[in-house]
Amino acid sequence: MDINVYRPGELRAVDRAAWTALQSKAHLNGSPALANPFLSPEFALAVGRTRRGVRIAVVREDAEPTAFLPFQRTAAGVGRAVGLGVSDCQGMVHRPGFVWDAQELLRACGLALWEFDHLVEGQAPFEAGASGTFASPVMDVDQGYEAYLSRLRDRSPKFTRTTLAKERKLGRDAGELRYVHDERDPAALRTLMGWKSAQYRRTGRSDRFAHDWITQLVQQLFHTRAEPFTGILSVLYAGERPIAAHFGLRTDRVLACWFPAYDPEFAKYSPGLVLHLRMAEAAAADGIAHLDLGRGRKEYKDSLKTRDLYVSEGWVTRRHPVAFGHRARRAPVRALRNAVLSRPEFFEPADRVLKRMGKIRSRG
Repeated sequence: MDINVYRPGELRAVDRAAWTALQSKAHLNGSPALANPFLSPEFALAVGRTRRGVRIAVVREDAEPTAFLPFQRTAAGVGRAVGLGVSDCQGMVHRPGFVWDAQELLRACGLALWEFDHLVEGQAPFEAGASGTFASPVMDVDQGYEAYLSRLRDRSPKFTRTTLAKERKLGRDAGELRYVHDERDPAALRTLMGWKSAQYRRTGRSDRFAHDWITQLVQQLFHTRAEPFTGILSVLYAGERPIAAHFGLRTDRVLACWFPAYDPEFAKYSPGLVLHLRMAEAAAADGIAHLDLGRGRKEYKDSLKTRDLYVSEGWVTRRHPVAFGHRARRAPVRALRNAVLSRPEFFEPADRVLKRMGKIRSRG
């Protein structure tokens, strides 16, 4: 393999175009998961403007770009998937049939290991280092919104009936509903981030928007309008008042759901669910094949999904002391977290404790 590693600003326009072309043809080449927006050059470049150590490995065969792997690395050679912690899909974008040697790739990138937590399916050289695989629910709308809604009614008739009834009641009680699929008002984005921060605190979770780099990343992506990559802010209004919103990323065929939130004053109407159905309708009309709800155990995802994709976490390593030390520190933490998340007898008490702590923190 001919492997070159670039800083984000050094990536040539011809390479970026080749990367985008591979994603655009992924569904035709039998690898539709590679079309995910988190695997796009725009996402990697945006992270590179907010975080240090971002690099892009470009693999060439016969001088033609064949594969692209964005990553972050430390001075010690610890590598992570680009945007680890906020990225919901990770891996190498490559031409059909391309097989790589993970050890050779790590050496060329100057890495002792490469860590991932949302590795896309079909990356065998990396999957060999996976320590766990997890469901990532999706909403299929490639046959149109009515077909999706029909499947939802068949699978969850009570849920569908109740959600649509709440939508009608919300319109009667709060004012005529208006949905904007691609809202360009920055004030609406600030409202969403405020809701999301409050939700994190209320539920005892770490507030992602307390980290400046995440706020800056989202703001950058909100203003990114590249073909076919776009940051999409969707807002549900009652009258002129925003009551639910979502910010995500899209490519030709995939809408990656990322940051949903709503005004808790309207919680009894389930505005987040109403919003997701409106998003599905608009996405279907816009040619999107599916909405990726992302890894995570959430009741609303189970209610809305049509099927699951699967992502993996773990690391590929070289025989290197840095790799051994990093794994020794990280493995127990991951194992404990996954044990809690996967077992209701652990998760539910932990979730209640976090919410009690969140209430105390919110009152303070």
